[in-house]
Amino acid sequence: MPVTFLHPGETGVIQRIGGARDTKRFLANLGFVDGSEVSVVSKQNGGLIVTIRDTRVALDKELAKHIMV
Repeated sequence: MPVTFLHPGETGVIQRIGGARDTKRFLANLGFVDGSEVSVVSKQNGGLIVTIRDTRVALDKELAKHIMV
């Protein structure tokens, strides 16, 4: 399921990153790789704030839907 389905406070393990090659590369550079834990901090206006590798990252809904947990 996409990370957008998680509620604030929930944690998931990344199983797969979808999307075009550029999207995958961009997310990998931010630390979104298979096997990493991602926690949802909050949801606001269709976007997410998540924690990955002790870093908070803001993602819009279109980008977040490519992250499968």
